[in-house]
Parts: sequence; structure tokens; C-alpha cells
Amino acid sequence: MSVLNDISAKLQEGKAKEVKALIEQALADKIGAKDILDALLAGMSVIGEKFKNNEVYVPEVLISARAMKAGTDILKPHLADANVQPLGKICIGTVKGDLHDIGKNLVRMMFEGKGIEVIDLGVDVSAEQFYDAYENQGAQIIACSALLTTTMSEMKNVVDLFTAKGARDKVKIMVGGAPITDSYRNSIGADCYTPDAASAADEAKKFLLAL
Repeated sequence: MSVLNDISAKLQEGKAKEVKALIEQALADKIGAKDILDALLAGMSVIGEKFKNNEVYVPEVLISARAMKAGTDILKPHLADANVQPLGKICIGTVKGDLHDIGKNLVRMMFEGKGIEVIDLGVDVSAEQFYDAYENQGAQIIACSALLTTTMSEMKNVVDLFTAKGARDKVKIMVGGAPITDSYRNSIGADCYTPDAASAADEAKKFLLAL
């Protein structure tokens, strides 16, 4: 349907007002909330691929994510009525001692662009806070970010705590940030490292679909 294609296209352009108007039009035309959500997700998927290929940059991703949020805010009650469930639930945060959040925020937007519910714990997040999000909010993936070499060791504390609690095999632990490498990920026993936000979202979707 052309209105759904238009929603996807305007999201890619970051035109939040036009996305909202098109969604209102689609709802008035009795198009299902799930179909409208799929159009939004398709648009963010294109942005994610372009970001991964260096065809767009952080500012473009941010304005598209803003348009996505504007659209999903309108859709939320309609999705609830249609009993449309998120793909899964991820807890994300920058590890204890680290106050950087730009990378973490970008990854969160990419997760949301895949239709995943995100619990954002913010910055300076302890291993215990990550565990609480798993235990009390049902997060299936724990995503840890660090920008400093002095704080990346906190990621091992997160893995070790889940192991000590007997929950290590019940969640996937993803790690990322400037100083992180796949060999570091392997050395601490985490499940996944990706070099960019779009790839992180792709891997998270694969994890959740495999559950």
C-alpha cells in the first residue's frame, strides 16, 4: 500500500510530522497497527544498513529514530488493542564508573528500530543493576557499553555475577564500545560483540528469534 511505503520513506528522511500524519491517515483508512509498525521498522532497517555501510551518519540516524518514536507513540494504544508483542526485551546500560552514553543511546535506537523493547538503565550501571533488570523485568539480553579501558573490566563483573547466580545460560550478554574487541568478549565469556550499533541490533534480533 502506498501509504505504508510513504511512512517508510518519510521515516528514512527523518520527517517526524509527516510520519505522524501518514500514520493517522493509515489508521483512518483502517490499516492494521501491525502493518503500520512493520512499515516503520522497514524504514529503520534501511537506515541501519546505510549506517553500517557509512552511507548515513549519526545525525541522520538520530532524526530517523525521532521520527520512529513519534510514530510508535501514536501506534502504542492500537498495538496494545491488537495484542502486538515486542520481539523481546533487552536491558542496556553503560557499565559502572563510565558516564558515556552517546554510543549506548545509538544502540538503543537501533534495538528499538528492530521492534525490541528496551530497558535503558543509563550510565554508571553496576552488575547488580543489570541482574535486577533480568530478574525483575524479564530482560532476555543484557547489553553492556563502555568507552574507557579503565571501565571495560566491569563487563567481566556482569558476566561473573550472572554465572554466580546460576543465570548465565538464561540470558545473552552483549558487549560493545570503543575499546572492546571480539577477543576481549571471548576472554570474559560474553556472547556477542559487534563493531557498530546496526550490527548489534541485527545480532540481538537473531538471538531473540532463536528463543
